Amino acid sequence: MLTPEQNDLLAKVGPGTPMGRLMRRYWHPVAAVGELDDNPVKPIRLMGEDLVLFRDVSGEYGLLERHCPHRRADLSYGWVEEDGGLRCSYHGWLFDTTGRCIGQPYEQISHPEANFKEKVRATAYHVQAKAGLLWAYIGEEPVPELWDWDRYYDRGYKQVVFSEIPCNWLQCQENSIDPVHFEWLHSNQSLRLKGDPGYSPTHTRIGFDEFEFGIRYLRIRSDTDEENELWKVGRVCLWPNALYTGHFEWRVPIDDEHTLSVGWFIDPIPGEQPFEQERIPYWHSPIVDEKTGRWISSHIMNQDFIAWVGQGAVSDRWNEHLGESDRGVIMLRKQFMDDLAVIEDGGDPKGILRDAGRNAMVPLPRIRAEIGQFAPTRYPPRFPFLVDQPEAIEAEYHALWAEYGGELPA
Repeated sequence: MLTPEQNDLLAKVGPGTPMGRLMRRYWHPVAAVGELDDNPVKPIRLMGEDLVLFRDVSGEYGLLERHCPHRRADLSYGWVEEDGGLRCSYHGWLFDTTGRCIGQPYEQISHPEANFKEKVRATAYHVQAKAGLLWAYIGEEPVPELWDWDRYYDRGYKQVVFSEIPCNWLQCQENSIDPVHFEWLHSNQSLRLKGDPGYSPTHTRIGFDEFEFGIRYLRIRSDTDEENELWKVGRVCLWPNALYTGHFEWRVPIDDEHTLSVGWFIDPIPGEQPFEQERIPYWHSPIVDEKTGRWISSHIMNQDFIAWVGQGAVSDRWNEHLGESDRGVIMLRKQFMDDLAVIEDGGDPKGILRDAGRNAMVPLPRIRAEIGQFAPTRYPPRFPFLVDQPEAIEAEYHALWAEYGGELPA
């Protein structure tokens, strides 16, 4: 267990906090590329900072402090000008993607010689687009590489899903290194929801293996052995705040008591002919049943959300009683403590990639396509991870399935 002081140290990520400084060393997905195609200005909140994300007419992305440096109006209510920049709706001050003030309508009329706009700058951060997502970096220079994972390039139908979870990011990420919860939260609970009194295969052995970009967790169940890929390859707790199991789930800190769940999913497309997806769709999944007011439990990640929010806004870890199944959680906490010491000494924490020459289709541990999410299937697989997938996205996927030679259910 942790002391209350250690708990605060690891959980709090606001400006000026040790863990906030650490987490700002990494890139974080904050929106879908398609969101700014639909509306070029979006307010976001990241690690306790209110920001505005926008795309200018040239297609360049900007991420600025939310409040205008003039009179602190909300820049997310501004608009993108045809000749460039984000215009504040209050007095018309104009800012480019670097935060430079490039227009002050009345000041330029009243005192053009003062060139006041050259003396004003909005705080600006780095943004990159990758894999249908927009990524933010709000930390210290120099900026590390934004990981170019090999999975992004696989053939398949991709989609991005967001949910906002009312709890601290750390209890979400600890779930990423907890293999035994699958047996109960996802398997046995699902059986009970179906009225089945049986039990799923039990875990008989678990293991953990560190590598450059995270920690693999390995499992043997009563129905598998050491030759099974869940033991030989395993799943990945991806540093610092993601889970990789063939798809990606990022747990992005909004602030100390709210987390943005960002899921990146890929489903199979039949046949072998080339397939390129022009636009990766995005959607938002609810977490509460409007009729009952209870947390939704029908889908895999919704079940995870229940476990996370059930610990409270910030888990009181000093009241825990950790067991053998929690070895991975203990490893994760220790690694973060070690990372805090490393950055105090001027070093890079775990998972940082600086070498641009290495950052091309970086491989992650991968279970063969013949099993799991990509196992051969006659019909298009249903989406099991989050509730309320839009009908238009399901219809698009089914149409592509048929176009590429697959069979649709009657």
